[in-house]
Amino acid sequence: MATSTAQIQLKLSLSDQLARLLRTKADQLGLPVTQFVKHLIVKAVETDNIPVYPASDWAERETELAMREYDKAIEVKDIHAFFKSL
Repeated sequence: MATSTAQIQLKLSLSDQLARLLRTKADQLGLPVTQFVKHLIVKAVETDNIPVYPASDWAERETELAMREYDKAIEVKDIHAFFKSL
């Protein structure tokens, strides 16, 4: 099964001065402007503390059960055919 990552396009309007500064810095680093902007975003958020919440007791129990029964899992290549066969 192919995995895809959702992407968005972002249109950004910059002043000539800011665009020149951005282009100059990207050029100094040998990067396309788009890659440099992505780098700036990652740097801006990489130190943010992302909250982690404990799972509920129910979720913990269900996860443990699912992991114990993992060896009983079957691979379904065609979901429509699988449900028709039930």
